[in-house]
Parts: sequence; structure tokens; C-alpha cells
Amino acid sequence: MADSHGLLAGKTGVISGALDPNSIAWALAHAAHREGARFVLTNAPVASRFGQLDELAEATGGSPIIYADATKDGELADLFTQSTEALGGPLDFVVHSIGMGMNVRKGKAYEELKYEWYLKSLDISAVSLHRMVRAALETGSLSDGGSVLAMSYIGAQRIFSEYSEMGDAKALLESIVRSFGYRLGRRGIRINAVSQSPTRTTAGGGISGFDAMYDFADKVAPLGNADAASCADYCVTLLSDYARMVTMQTLYHDGGFSAMGISDALVEQMTGQAIHEDA
Repeated sequence: MADSHGLLAGKTGVISGALDPNSIAWALAHAAHREGARFVLTNAPVASRFGQLDELAEATGGSPIIYADATKDGELADLFTQSTEALGGPLDFVVHSIGMGMNVRKGKAYEELKYEWYLKSLDISAVSLHRMVRAALETGSLSDGGSVLAMSYIGAQRIFSEYSEMGDAKALLESIVRSFGYRLGRRGIRINAVSQSPTRTTAGGGISGFDAMYDFADKVAPLGNADAASCADYCVTLLSDYARMVTMQTLYHDGGFSAMGISDALVEQMTGQAIHEDA
């Protein structure tokens, strides 16, 4: 475990989406706790039946758990009202780490999407960010100068065939970040998205061909794929005051993958021949 630098000392927030130790939000909660933050953990009520939030709450100093469906405005309003009560005042940060592609999970090809599921995927994975920010604002739960952070993926800009509808969802998510960023800036509140490497999470496991996506990115990225713990450390800096002038950005945390075209490792795999052979 990295040493604490007190980057979030005295700060409070809400972290959504932690389910089990494979979740990025799980690692982020540990990192935020290490850096001195106090926070509420939240996930959909169904997570109480198969998740491990009680374990995470204990490991992060007895963090309160408040279950809320991120697609239901009333539950989100209650979440933020109860969170400010539990933490003793307005929040300094909100983390959105929520996503689910219903057509992807059920194996529906992009050209054959079931639209009812498609709209549900957009609501869960992207519109829920808008709902969360709106609920935080309407309940007076977000402090001036605070930080909102959402998790994204480069599938918002590039096509990965099996990522399907989730590419649309992440593109919408990143648009919401920009649109809200302009408005939140009036109060000094910043909002950003972190575009993370393919990461072996419970959500990622539902994507057909995920292993191929993971291996491809790992061979192309100069630093290899970024793991969840590294992502958590990066997110902590964005929640801290050191990033107080960064907003409306999609920030790539992917080992350099987003700037690459092709790599020697990938060419060698495709051709079966080493590029740099000894003379």
C-alpha cells in the first residue's frame, strides 16, 4: 500500500459503484480513506444481496452505507440528504463509477439492439451521472470548490466491436461531464471523466471478448494496462485541491494506449516474427 500524503484530509464525499474487491470504486475507496477522506458508500439495493460493501465499510473506518438506485431521482435525493447528515455537512466530492450494458450482457449484436434494454443501459451508465449531480445540487449537498469524477473508457471515441452499446453510453457520459462542467464552474465545482485501461472488474467480465480487448491494449500501451490501484491513486489527485483548475476533461489513465497506433509487440504477434532481431 502506498504511503498517505493527506491529499484528502478533512474532505467528505460519496463513492458509488463499489461491489467487490475487483471494482475500481473499491480500490478508490481504499485510496481515499488512506488520504484522509470520510465518505458514504453507495450502490443499487440489489448489491446488498451479492456485494461485499460491509467488508469495505469496515476497512475504511466504518464508512456509512446508503443503498440507492441511481436511476431513481427520489432515492438519489435521499442518498445525498442522508449523506450530508451522516458526514456533518456538504460534500467535497462525488464519484460516479456505475455502468451496465444490458444488450452486451445478453449477447445482442449492436445492429440488433433491443431498444428497451438500450435506453436502460444509457440511463444506468450515463444519465445516472446527470441525475446524481442534479440531486446533489438540489439538496444543497455539494460544496463550492468540490469535485465530481466519473469513470469512462476509450470506447467512447473508438469502436471496439464487442463493447457495443457501452460505447454510446460512455460517449454520452463524457458529454454530460462537459455540459455540467460549464455550469458547475460558476461555483468553482469541477467535473471530469477518467478513461481507464481495460480492467478486470465484475462489469468488464460481462463483455464478450474482454480478454482480447485487455491483451490488445496491454500490448499496445507503452506502460501496459493500468491496474485498479493505480487508477485509484490518480483519481485521488483529481479529487484533491491540487487539481482545482482541471475540469470538463476526459483524462486518459491507460498506460499511453490512447496515443498509440501500433506497437512492436502487436506486430510481432501478428507476423510471428521479431522486429528487432540481433544481427
